[in-house]
Amino acid sequence: MANRRQFLKYSALGIGGMTIGLGACKYIDDFTEIKNNPGALNVNLTRTPTYCEICFWQCAGWVYKTKDGQIWKIVGNDDDQHSNGRFCPRGTGGVGMYNDEDRLKTPLIRTGERGEFKFREASWDEALDLVAENMKKIAAEHGPECIALLTHGSGGKFFGETLKAFGSDNIAAPSYAQCRGPREVAFTNTFGEGVGSPERIDIRDTKCLVLIGSHLGENMHNGQVQEMSAAIDKGASIITVDPRFSVAAGKSKFWLPIKPATDLALLLSWIHVIIYEDWYDKEYVEKYTYGFEFLKEHVKTMTPEWAYGKTTIQPDIIRKTAKEMVNAAPSVIIHPGRHVTWYGDDTQRMRAVAILNAILGSWGRRGGYYNPSKISVPNYPHPEYPTPTKTWRDAFPGKYNLVDETLASGICDATIPSIDRACNFKMWLVNGTNLINTLPDNAKTLRAIENLDFIAVVDTMPMEIVSYADVVLPECTYLERYDTLRVSPHRKPSIALRMPAVEPKYNTKPAWWMAKQLAEKLGIGHYIPYNTIEEMLDWQLKEAGTSLEEMQKVGVKNYERDWDDLFFTENEDVEFFTNTGKIELYSTAFAQEGFDPMPNYTEHPQPPEGFYRLNYGRAPMHTFSRTANNPNLTDLMSENVLWVNPKVASLWGLKEAQPVWLINQDGIVSTFPIKVRVTERIRWDSVYMVHGFGHNQKQLTRAYGKGASDTQLISHVMEDPIMGGTGMRGNFVSFLTEKPEEAVL
Repeated sequence: MANRRQFLKYSALGIGGMTIGLGACKYIDDFTEIKNNPGALNVNLTRTPTYCEICFWQCAGWVYKTKDGQIWKIVGNDDDQHSNGRFCPRGTGGVGMYNDEDRLKTPLIRTGERGEFKFREASWDEALDLVAENMKKIAAEHGPECIALLTHGSGGKFFGETLKAFGSDNIAAPSYAQCRGPREVAFTNTFGEGVGSPERIDIRDTKCLVLIGSHLGENMHNGQVQEMSAAIDKGASIITVDPRFSVAAGKSKFWLPIKPATDLALLLSWIHVIIYEDWYDKEYVEKYTYGFEFLKEHVKTMTPEWAYGKTTIQPDIIRKTAKEMVNAAPSVIIHPGRHVTWYGDDTQRMRAVAILNAILGSWGRRGGYYNPSKISVPNYPHPEYPTPTKTWRDAFPGKYNLVDETLASGICDATIPSIDRACNFKMWLVNGTNLINTLPDNAKTLRAIENLDFIAVVDTMPMEIVSYADVVLPECTYLERYDTLRVSPHRKPSIALRMPAVEPKYNTKPAWWMAKQLAEKLGIGHYIPYNTIEEMLDWQLKEAGTSLEEMQKVGVKNYERDWDDLFFTENEDVEFFTNTGKIELYSTAFAQEGFDPMPNYTEHPQPPEGFYRLNYGRAPMHTFSRTANNPNLTDLMSENVLWVNPKVASLWGLKEAQPVWLINQDGIVSTFPIKVRVTERIRWDSVYMVHGFGHNQKQLTRAYGKGASDTQLISHVMEDPIMGGTGMRGNFVSFLTEKPEEAVL
């Protein structure tokens, strides 16, 4: 078993141990003295608090500046439960976003065709006037509800307030349908509560951690990586289920190289073993759960031998790993994952994860799932928003009733005209999300964009989506602005402040200012009654028992819990927010909606001859496609590579570092080639690449043409009928060793 130091070295390049700043800064082993005394080393440093925007773990930290006002280093805040005072490579490289000379610099108005990136510069007044003019026109002709906000950034709160004041609450984060939605619906309909973010998992005290398609150490969820490394030091068992030998697999007691698309079969066979070997937590199941006898009968035939024929995992390994979990229970976690939209039955797969945790007794138990606490911070007082006359749900009558968030994929679908839909969207406001590389099925996304009357894009960088905008509104980076308070559920309630470390570069503005100015131009400024964001933040913080002045000094404020309820007490009576008041092994809500109340395994298509399943994932130094141009982070990884099993490479005559183009099952060819990495660390029926590369936007001078885009090759989407999640792992690729005449875009 690898130790903690080795895990950190390989998974995160040493969290907090990488200095990425302006120029060649000296690495300091112990930064504590400088944190406590910014004048140490005679460098006259000053600091301001922030929380990171490079990924959405949003670790709180400090931005240190030299006496001439230059950003020198970004480090973690010791009081932050997300970071524990240590930033990952992405966070320490955040200054690259600020320094990137490719940044959007001033408002732009389109002069050419959509997609051509032909714009003229405009003033803020002209750009916002044009947005307001089109919003009014669309509202008059179709209703304000035909305007949607698609957002994946801190500014979404501000634009959301303006949109709701205008009469539309069609606000969606692509991360719900593309990432975490199935697990939230599954866990809510099992335990009565979702998993949340950060996930409510007590990794630091666990004795067994099961990672099934969760790449800790590569997706870089900072706090979890640190807790996992500590758990390894304390002797915790790690079980990794993955067709690829990931970083986490290298630190595991068991690696199960599962046949892709068969995870649900493995989960059901684990449940079978634990029940029929009489290993489940009998007292917990009897006291807290509903439907155990239904479950027992349901999995009766789902033996390890049955699962072996589907997963290729040996029956004795299935039994050994089940016993490993049981030996650790209740301090065991079957990790709920983050990006869980895979094969279209994802909510049911996540139900199996929830059920497995339940019969092991881990929910509400130390080393399993804790009860997070969150402080209530009120919104700044404003008039009540108007009630929309219709929502995105009107486009999908009778569907997705168990979903409590707007589906970005639903917004996209409902933008394409259809006689079957009562709602068609006419305008998108896109904030901080590159929909061309975010939404699967590029062709559908482009069809939707073609049918929009107007599209406004707010971003810091000239991403692909910017090319399709009618108006571009350049946002300053997170290092140059105030934002909403970070109010996160955790072991203790906490608040974190982001404040500007430097003045905005170029003619860029923060989202709060744009949203307020837009509201004024729409005649709804009274819904945003504060004059400055400082005024709003100070009011909120005083309501929370602190102040803006205090938070500017401390950055993070942790509160004591109101109750000692982090875990269940022995024999505690607990009512769950489900129909039965119990943990539902048999989901009554699913049954009411006409879905299987317990998960069933479904066979999924396998690669046709000469094709291989396209698997994709993360790298510790990059976040989706948003960091591929970052000058600091491209130094660490400038392009992705394609993992190919040696047997497959030999069959095709592929060599290490050879460039190949990929063609998928629908004849779509990657625009750019990708270099081959020949490795035993991937199954023969699959290939693997890191997501977020292959940009075709020439304005991204570092990222353009580097590697291949997995999104471009994801043309077959396997929709989850329960919550609309967009399963993306049902795509297959083959190799082209010569540049094709024409790529299908």
